[in-house]
Amino acid sequence: MGTASFLERARTLLHVRNQLLRECLAELLAVFLLMLITLSGSAQMVTSSETKGNILTTYLAGALAVMVAVYTAGGVSGAHLNPAFSLAMCLLEQLPWWKFPIFVAVQTSGAFISAGAVYALYYDAIHHYSNGTLTASGPRETASIFATYPADYLSLSNGFLDQVMGTGLLIVGILAITDTRNKGVPKGLEPVAVALLVLSIEVSMGSNCGCPMNPARDFGPRLFTYVAGWGVEVFRWVEGRGRGGAWQ
Repeated sequence: MGTASFLERARTLLHVRNQLLRECLAELLAVFLLMLITLSGSAQMVTSSETKGNILTTYLAGALAVMVAVYTAGGVSGAHLNPAFSLAMCLLEQLPWWKFPIFVAVQTSGAFISAGAVYALYYDAIHHYSNGTLTASGPRETASIFATYPADYLSLSNGFLDQVMGTGLLIVGILAITDTRNKGVPKGLEPVAVALLVLSIEVSMGSNCGCPMNPARDFGPRLFTYVAGWGVEVFRWVEGRGRGGAWQ
């Protein structure tokens, strides 16, 4: 009885009643989980020199991470996870404009924190693989674990088109999946359908830029690499960067 009473008091104390705070915490946790799985998939592939992972496993990790994240926050915040999707919801009048900057800040923060967690998890592997030198270019670069980079052949205009088309397809696909007027996905399986949508985009449009499709997913971890020692090069368009952006 004593334990049950203590747990009940703790549950009451920790219960968040403010709806906006609940949504922000849900987005933060969901993006953290999304990026924890996604970046770990990349880290496992890169640091093992593709002996314990490859391009397909990283794509699968990213798609399944979306599924986990949507299940985590879908019932609280709608699991936007992505500033581009939040913007689309504002344009469709399904999200108040005043919430947009708050959601973007929370999503970016979740991605930043997650990048730090992955760096801690793979700290030894990253430094062993890179011989202790954190670089964003060259054969032993490790910056692409965290952020996406354009392939060596890609022009700025083609990269812009790549991201517009990929992100647009993602948003249209999600809207189609969640539209009750369409042939519905079985209730509760919407996150699985969204994960398959993400996987289809990754395997068909991933070679140019690594298919980020999510400003928070890219900027948060990129900012982390800047402050963690990779330097300002992570924000530069550098030709001959090495592997380029062929994976997420």
